[in-house]
Amino acid sequence: MTSTILAVLAHPDDESFGMGGTLALCAQKGCNVYLVCATRGEVGTVDPEHMQGFASIAELRESELRCAAGHLGLKGVYFLDYRDSGMPGSPDNNHPDAQVSHPVEEVAGKVVKYIRDLKPDVVLTFDPIGGYRHPDHIHIHKATVLAFKHASDPAFRPELGSPFTPARLYFHTIPRRFLKFGVGLIKLFGKDPKKWGRNGDIDLESLANVDFPQHVRIDYRTVSEQKNRASFCHASQGGMQMRTGFIGWVFRLLGETDTFIQAYPQPETDGKVKTDLLV
Repeated sequence: MTSTILAVLAHPDDESFGMGGTLALCAQKGCNVYLVCATRGEVGTVDPEHMQGFASIAELRESELRCAAGHLGLKGVYFLDYRDSGMPGSPDNNHPDAQVSHPVEEVAGKVVKYIRDLKPDVVLTFDPIGGYRHPDHIHIHKATVLAFKHASDPAFRPELGSPFTPARLYFHTIPRRFLKFGVGLIKLFGKDPKKWGRNGDIDLESLANVDFPQHVRIDYRTVSEQKNRASFCHASQGGMQMRTGFIGWVFRLLGETDTFIQAYPQPETDGKVKTDLLV
């Protein structure tokens, strides 16, 4: 029987820059892999040359996502139609259509619909700090956890479909080893790891001090090229640099793997790290 994987993320490029290797590997193995994306990344910084032929940043970034989905082998991409909320403290946080302006319970209801419709064996989303503390990442993490709980409850929004219980829920994490190594190199080159990223709004040093357990480690070297091509689709967000620049070099040096926390069911306490999301 074919297994189904559902990733619930926040913006176009989250799928490729984050767990893209795992998604591509699952698709290569014959799983039906789907993506629910909360926003179209409207607040992302885009250089003018990337806007040719597009009426808006949202239109551009949706196109980039669909390009990436093809390379990753996704069966379908669905949008929740919220607006990108921007980084912490930005005016975009307060936009009435921003994802974080809507109650977690509301967002969870939309995710429940896709869980009941697609009936995934496995649901994937961000870790509790959203990878790098982006408000949308944290918000969709909370909504997905709530949706996972409510999807099996016949009393919760019965109009959204018949109850369904996925077998597993995982949170994707950024390996601390990768972050600590990266922070050290950044300092070595005289740059500030507390002001990383295109806009200098990511504090890598603080992220490197958050230590999540690792219950699953996926080696995606066999589909590394698919992840590369998917990342290149996100040209407006520096996709080429993500795989061929400094960050890509560090990933290759430390091993191309994705790590996950097993949120449900309760993981075994024997300390063994699994290499498969489906077992």
